[in-house]
Amino acid sequence: MDLRFHENPEWGYLHIYDHNVEEYEVEDVLYCPDELGRGNDDNSRVAVGRTRNGRCIKVVYIPDPEPGSIFVVTAYELTGNALSAYRRRNR
Repeated sequence: MDLRFHENPEWGYLHIYDHNVEEYEVEDVLYCPDELGRGNDDNSRVAVGRTRNGRCIKVVYIPDPEPGSIFVVTAYELTGNALSAYRRRNR
């Protein structure tokens, strides 16, 4: 799977770094998601899952027209009520 990441235009680094998420964590979730769903617009998708380190991460992405390619918009660790709801759904 070919992953491209959104860059923070102001600073020139990956947007996921703003949320303390690394590329390998995004890959972990996308290769083996616990949940898949639609995003807020027609094109975006959401994957939620655990990383190899046990963190629960939500990844928002857009499938590229090229097969096997994904554009990652953002990713962040689930906390609070969102994390509790995720755990309940995956018991």
